[in-house]
Amino acid sequence: MAAISAHCAIRSDKIAALSASSSSFSGEILPKHSRFSGVSVPAFPVRRRSISCQSSSAASSVSSVNGKANSELKDFLHINDFDKDTILKILDRAAEVKTLLKSGERTYLPFKGKTMSMIFTKPSMRTRVSFETGFSLLGGHAVYLGPNDIQMGKREETRDIARVLCRYNDIIMARVFAHQDILDLAKYATVPVVNGLTDYNHPCQIMADALTIIEHIGHLEGTKVVYVGDGNNIVHSWLLLAAVVPFHFVCACPKGFEPDKETVEKARLAGISKIEITNDPKEAVQGADVVYSDVWASMGQKEEAEHRRQVFKGFQVDEALMKLAGPKAYFMHCLPAERGIEVTDGVVEAPYSIVFPQAENRMHAQNAIMLHLLGF
Repeated sequence: MAAISAHCAIRSDKIAALSASSSSFSGEILPKHSRFSGVSVPAFPVRRRSISCQSSSAASSVSSVNGKANSELKDFLHINDFDKDTILKILDRAAEVKTLLKSGERTYLPFKGKTMSMIFTKPSMRTRVSFETGFSLLGGHAVYLGPNDIQMGKREETRDIARVLCRYNDIIMARVFAHQDILDLAKYATVPVVNGLTDYNHPCQIMADALTIIEHIGHLEGTKVVYVGDGNNIVHSWLLLAAVVPFHFVCACPKGFEPDKETVEKARLAGISKIEITNDPKEAVQGADVVYSDVWASMGQKEEAEHRRQVFKGFQVDEALMKLAGPKAYFMHCLPAERGIEVTDGVVEAPYSIVFPQAENRMHAQNAIMLHLLGF
C-alpha cells in the first residue's frame, strides 16, 4: 500500500531498545519518541481538572482550559481538549507500540500492577476486546462492568461510582449513552477517565482512524475525508479533530440529519481545516482520500431504522460511489456494518477497504492514549 509517514516509522534499533529496557520497571520504561513528551504521574490523589457540568448540552460541554487545548490533561474526553502536537505524539506512540506488539515482544509491561474499570452502559465487542486485550498485553488487569453491574445513575449516582472506582483502579474507561455521564465521571474521579463512546462523540475511534489513514496514505494533514451518512457522534469527533489538525472534512447527510450546529461552528471557527456539510454524496466524494460510513440507526435508534432507510436512500456507499471518489480513495467504517444497507458487501470486501486494519488500530490507539494519561 502507500508508504507510512516518516513520523510513524519505527527503526529496528529503537524496537531493540524498547525490548531491552522493558525488563526493568524502575525509572523510564519506554524510551520516548522524538516527538513525544512524557507526562509525569503525580502522587495520589491527583488534582483533577475542573469541568463544568451545569449544562447537559453535548456541544456546550466540549471543554478546554482557558480557551486553549492543553497537552497535560487528566482525562481523554474530546480530541480538541488536546493540541495538535500532543495528538500527533499520541499517534506516534501508537505506531511504536503497535510495531513492538506485532513483533512478538511481550516483556514491555508498563501497566504491570495497574487495574482499569471498564464501564459499559452500551455493549460493544470492539471496545471491550480492544481495551481489555490492549491493557492486558501491556501488563494490566481490566475489570468489565456491564449495564447490570452498575446501572449508573439509577442504582447509584455517577459521582459516587467515580469516587469509589478511583480508589480501586488506576484508570477508568466508560462507554455510555449520555455525554453528561462521562463528564461527571471525569469531574469526580481522581484517576484518568477515557471516553470509550457517548451519544455525542467517539474520540478513541477517530484516533484509530487517524492512525489508519497515516499508515495507508502516509499522512493525515491535507487529506480529504468524506463521511456519508448520519451526522452522528463519529462526525462530531471528526469535526473536533479538524479543529486541531488541518485536513478537508466533508459530511454528506440527508436534510434534517446534519451534525450538531455548535460543533460544526466550533470546527469552522478554529480556522484549521476546510469543513463542508452537504446533502449531495456524489459531489462530496469526488477527489476523496477516504470515504467513511457508519450505520444509519445507532444503538438506541433501532425503532427508527425503517424510517431512516427511506430517508437515507441515495446515501449508500456502493461501488458506483467509490468510483466517483477516484482510484486513490480508501473505504473506512467504524463497524459493525449493516452490509447491504449503508454499504454494499462488495465495497467492504474490496481491495480499497481498510475496515479491518482500522478495527485493529482501536487497540493500538487506545494503548497510546492510556500510556499518555498514565505518564509513560
